Amino acid sequence: MIGCELLFRIFYPLLILAHKRGGYSEDAINRKLGKFEAHMEGDKTIMFHGVSVGEINAIEKLVKKVREEFPNIKIVVTTGTNTGQEIAHKKLGETTDLITYFPFDTPSCVKRFLANVKPDIVLMAETEIWPNFLEGCKKNRTKVFIINGRISDRTFNSYKKLKFFFKPLLNLYSGIFTQSSEDMNKFLSLGANPDTTERMNNLKFDITAPAVDIELKKEGRIFLAASTHSGEDGIAFDVYKKLKEKYSDLKFIIAPRHLTRLDEVKSVVKEYVLRSEGGNLIEHDVMILDTMGELGKIFAFADVSFIGGSFNKTGGHNPLESIIFGKPVISGPSINNFKDIYSIIQNAHAGFVVKTEDEFFQIADKLFSDKAFYEKTAKAGEQVFKDQQGALEFVINRLRTIL
Repeated sequence: MIGCELLFRIFYPLLILAHKRGGYSEDAINRKLGKFEAHMEGDKTIMFHGVSVGEINAIEKLVKKVREEFPNIKIVVTTGTNTGQEIAHKKLGETTDLITYFPFDTPSCVKRFLANVKPDIVLMAETEIWPNFLEGCKKNRTKVFIINGRISDRTFNSYKKLKFFFKPLLNLYSGIFTQSSEDMNKFLSLGANPDTTERMNNLKFDITAPAVDIELKKEGRIFLAASTHSGEDGIAFDVYKKLKEKYSDLKFIIAPRHLTRLDEVKSVVKEYVLRSEGGNLIEHDVMILDTMGELGKIFAFADVSFIGGSFNKTGGHNPLESIIFGKPVISGPSINNFKDIYSIIQNAHAGFVVKTEDEFFQIADKLFSDKAFYEKTAKAGEQVFKDQQGALEFVINRLRTIL
């Protein structure tokens, strides 16, 4: 697209300035320009693209499974953001051959990028439509797929007005595999090829409950506040104190996201026992989980879990770690990191997103007081996993037919 290249050259100084102000390093900008050396000669290369944190979290297990199933394949992961790069290096640094930035979508940047990376297959998480990248891959005979595809209602309404533009682009994909039938129908109504558009379910649900190889001495029911951030300890503890007035058997576990905040948590709850000191919930009502690597297993002992990072601007944490054990979850309004998961569990009535501390208490109170409501919520969570799992094997099977 000549016009796109011309606009890029005109606005290049402003674009670079904006990226520098946004915290992108000189190296990151050069990588977006396609100016780096990848040395991807030899075996076939699969490229995964996840624009930021949520998408990288979604494809993490798939990337590792591809490495296991196809050990001779070179694996490249790209992101569009700095935070995406950070999480990709943290979670996939030892699994991949290259982690870098997705190029600016201009013919020149894309051409340099593809000449460096030489992907044979590109798997793009969720909804990534880059015209010049798709055209460049077509010229190179690179197969491009959307995996875990989704389109929000707002985006869909915008795209519908430009169907004439999106239809030919959607048909450049070798396959579009969606999270749900609803998402599949949205892609089809925008002009996607019905022969290559299928429902695959959601990769984020392809998890298994960790083996619970720890003990927790307890009596009564447990309210867990998991992965709390500054300011959330008090909210969760205040809700617990109100619940405790109604349910004398109720115990409280709080697990700060970062143990560097331990003193802050101690100052909020005041009377507590530390998990690291062998404390129990028989003689004590409140426990601070100050150990590493146990939270995923502690969910098994909880009755209701609050998922932190959701009453501040963190964007929430993964609620599935609790739901996988059949335990209902409550989160605050900040859930951007896992908005697709929350949409599914809310629609299934398997979890709750609350706006205020008062609403938080009301939902928790109903879960502890209404046995039928609790069991219905827990069973809804189990059904969500049954409905959503299988996505990982779907993609692996497709790759087996291509490679």
